[in-house]
Amino acid sequence: MKQRRKELVFILLITLLFNMPGYAQQKPNVIVFLVDDMGWQDTSLPFWTQTTPLNKRYHTPNMERLAKEGMKFTNAYATPVCTPTRISLISGMNAAHHKVTNWTSPQNNVSSDNNDEQFSPAPWNYSGLSPKTGIPNTIYATPYPQLLKEAGYFTIHVGKAHWASIGSPGANPYNLGFMVNIGGHAAGHPQSYYGQDFYGNKPGKNTLQSVPDLEEYYGTETFLTEALTLEALKTLEAPIKNKQPFYLNMAHYAIHTPIQADERFYQKYIAAGLAPVEAKYASLIEGMDKSLGDIMDYLKAKKADQNTIIIFMSDNGGLSLAPPRAGTAHTQNLPLKAGKGSVNEGGIREPMIVKWPGVTKPAAVANQYVIVEDFFPTILEMAGIKNYKTHQKIDGKSFVPILNNANYTDNQRALYWHFPNKWIPEDGPGINYKSAVRQGDWKLIYNMRDGSTELYNLKEDIGEQKNEAAAYPEKAKALAAKLGTQLKEWEAPMPVVKATGKVVAMPGLTGN
Repeated sequence: MKQRRKELVFILLITLLFNMPGYAQQKPNVIVFLVDDMGWQDTSLPFWTQTTPLNKRYHTPNMERLAKEGMKFTNAYATPVCTPTRISLISGMNAAHHKVTNWTSPQNNVSSDNNDEQFSPAPWNYSGLSPKTGIPNTIYATPYPQLLKEAGYFTIHVGKAHWASIGSPGANPYNLGFMVNIGGHAAGHPQSYYGQDFYGNKPGKNTLQSVPDLEEYYGTETFLTEALTLEALKTLEAPIKNKQPFYLNMAHYAIHTPIQADERFYQKYIAAGLAPVEAKYASLIEGMDKSLGDIMDYLKAKKADQNTIIIFMSDNGGLSLAPPRAGTAHTQNLPLKAGKGSVNEGGIREPMIVKWPGVTKPAAVANQYVIVEDFFPTILEMAGIKNYKTHQKIDGKSFVPILNNANYTDNQRALYWHFPNKWIPEDGPGINYKSAVRQGDWKLIYNMRDGSTELYNLKEDIGEQKNEAAAYPEKAKALAAKLGTQLKEWEAPMPVVKATGKVVAMPGLTGN
């Protein structure tokens, strides 16, 4: 109670400050528009050198609009599944470092890993992120919304949170520096997108996945994506009026399962000949895109668009399991290999766009690779926040230099992925017990089951079809050692072989 009273006093003081006569806002507003499970190909905006059949399937005019006004990133990466990405974004740490390597269960202190015949589970932080020390099975870290709030920002979270399990402090966005929370809790997907279903909150039918805070829309035809957008716009009225800089974490539940039809767009895709489940999937995408457009229109109407940065990103690759998707499994993101849950490109390469008025040039395209932990130092640099202190060591690298120069190139930097978990019962391409590293155009994948490696040249083989490990053994050896050295430095969790009781060896190292 005392802590909440202090929060209210702080908010009042900040509001009075920004209402003082003669005050004019200087710091930019920042919006992170985060989509759930959206693949690199799930858009009419091509992120490759050519337009593909999948680009022609979908309709995302507002993504196209944002890209025309800002910078498109063709080599942007997240992690294979949602919670690791969300924690990397808000903490600036790589998933191997913060050790939340799989999605967190909404249940308290329960691992989401499936059972495996070969391995016992790795000791990962299955309860997620914590802003407090001493919470079991969590990573203790300073979230950047807290630093923004302390610097005078009005901080808002809308939509999916999924940073931690129920019963741990990180499950509540208010504990992570947000002054407003709408719809964010421990669950990773909605029970229902439909207002008629109360978004899963009908008495006797609610579950841990029921979306909170939207009672105003119960019994209506308001789709979840629309309801969250309407609520987000309401929260922006006060800071815009008061000329107080705001940070909006617009984190949609769409396009995560359940794959339900957004009726505003569904019939056009049925008419185009798509299978019903694919038409529903496409309608979820277009509803998300409408939300982006509505926010952009609102900012322009309020004359706040020229002082607002918008960063568009997805938390992992598009779902490629069939069912629930139609067609052959792991083909839904072609030319990228596989999808959600995989360290192959289909599971980790994401659509990313940044509009920073006065900084990014219109219709710019950046080919430099970046990764989700880079958001932490970038956003704080955008906000002009320097010399900040965090409990954790930051692994991310600011991409502000890229925003200033689309041709910025750094082929020496290495990106890392680590998934020592069993996400689904059956292994698939790049799925379950894999690690990976990318440096320049080369990418190496390490298979924990048998110690084998795969080596790909992404510039020549974006679909990861030709394993070059035998043709370039020295390159494979060097990248394996780089990956193993970094995982060892971060003390990354590794599974245990049931037959021997020994921890799986890290790649490229001897005697570990």
